[in-house]
Amino acid sequence: MVVLKDESAPIRSSIDVMRVRQIVREWAVSLGFSLVDQTKVVTAASELARNTMVYGGGGELRMEALNSDTRRGLRLTFSDQGPGIADMEQAMKDGFSTGAGLGLGLGGAKRLANEFAIDSRPGQGTTVTILRWNKL
Repeated sequence: MVVLKDESAPIRSSIDVMRVRQIVREWAVSLGFSLVDQTKVVTAASELARNTMVYGGGGELRMEALNSDTRRGLRLTFSDQGPGIADMEQAMKDGFSTGAGLGLGLGGAKRLANEFAIDSRPGQGTTVTILRWNKL
């Protein structure tokens, strides 16, 4: 697998969350994603960016355009230095929220991605990585 390009963007405000949506859509279009796949990756990115800002106190997005023999991918890594997630199993359940949200962010993002990984340690922050593939 080859990284074609990578870029980082801060997530500190609702303006940054909107910017993440725009950047991710631009990258998905440039990688030839269908409208359905664009919508899936943008929706997941929006949820994770919002979580990074609201629950993590802000953080960063790292975007990577990937190329393999038969497909291209968009890997998005959201990281923060916030309080972390105390109960990962509970946090992944639909309907669970420590705030006023619907509790669909993490589980929904996982369903919208082809690959999903999360690492969170209480008091040390959270990193969520999603990857959406597009066949060549």
